Amino acid sequence: MRNRGRKFLRAIISGNPMSIAKVTEVTASSTVSFEDALKRGIARADKTLNNVAGAWVQEQKVVVKGGEIVEYRVNMKVSFVLED
Repeated sequence: MRNRGRKFLRAIISGNPMSIAKVTEVTASSTVSFEDALKRGIARADKTLNNVAGAWVQEQKVVVKGGEIVEYRVNMKVSFVLED
């Protein structure tokens, strides 16, 4: 895990020394924008995961057809705090 990821997780769980955070990888896409793909990915993760605390973008990619961008993709790490 990159240094910024470790700092991010420490910030999430720093309020409670007994908290445990887990990170999962999510890939989302949109025909509109990277921001829309990010919002879709977070919204979808929030439906399945409890206590979503944050995310950071690991990678961005576009799909090009006929010289035009037809899809925006983001690969992100989503963190959530585990319940007791």
